[in-house]
Amino acid sequence: MTGEFSESWLGLREPADADARAADLVGLLPEPIHVIRDLGCGTGSLGRWLAPRLPTPQHWIMADRDPKLLHYATSHLRVPGVTVEGALGDVTALTAEDLADTGLVTCSALLDLLTEAEVDALVAACAAAGVPALFTLSVSGEVTMDPPLPEDQRVAAAFDEHQRRVVDGRRLLGPDAPAYAVKAFEKAGATVVTRPSPWKLGPGRPELTAEWLRGWAGAAREQDPSLALDDYLATRLGDLPAVTVGHVDLLAIFG
Repeated sequence: MTGEFSESWLGLREPADADARAADLVGLLPEPIHVIRDLGCGTGSLGRWLAPRLPTPQHWIMADRDPKLLHYATSHLRVPGVTVEGALGDVTALTAEDLADTGLVTCSALLDLLTEAEVDALVAACAAAGVPALFTLSVSGEVTMDPPLPEDQRVAAAFDEHQRRVVDGRRLLGPDAPAYAVKAFEKAGATVVTRPSPWKLGPGRPELTAEWLRGWAGAAREQDPSLALDDYLATRLGDLPAVTVGHVDLLAIFG
C-alpha cells in the first residue's frame, strides 16, 4: 500500500494493531524471556504493545533497514525494566548466530512482505537457535465490508494479487504467508499455535479507514488497470463501511 512504511501511516495504524493482536498467545510463551529481537520494527509499535505484557528485565533489539524509523523505535520504548538497542540492516539476513542469546524473535506485519525462501531461512535460523517466534498481523486475504458493494470482490482479488507481486525478482507471499509459515515451522519441528487477529475499521476510525481504503483500491488498480474505481472509492469514502481485514498471529515454540 502507498505509504506503507511511513511514520505517519505506522502511527495511524498502531491503535488498530494493538486491538487486533492475539494477547492470549503471550501467555503461552516459555519463560524466562530476557532478550527480544523485533524484526522490521518500524516505529516500534509491537514493542510498546508487548513489553508491558512480559516480565522484566527485558532487552529489546530493534531491527530495521530504515534508519529514521529505527531511531524513532529505539527512542520511544520507555517501559520500566526495559532496555533497547537498534540494529540497522536487512532482517532477511538473520542467522542462528545472531540469535545466540535471544529469548524471542518477533515481528508485526512482516511475513507477507517476504518470499518463500526468506521465510524458510528465518524459520531455519529460529530452529537452529531453538528460539520461539511470535509473528503478529500477517495479512490473510480476508476482507469483508458492511454494507457490501458488487465491486468489493474484484478489488479484493486484485489487491491480493498485488500482494503476491514480484519485486526486484522476489515473489512476495502476500496473503499466503501465514499458511506457508505454519508449514515451515512445523516441518522444522516447532509446535505452532495461530489466532485470528483481524483489524476492525469503520466510522469509529475514520482517518485510518479512509487511508486504508485509498491504499487498498490504489494497489488493486495498480495490479489491474482495467478497474474503474473512482466512483467506487468515492462511494466508500463518502459513507465509510464497517470493515474487517483478516490477519493471523502465529506462535512457534521449539522443544
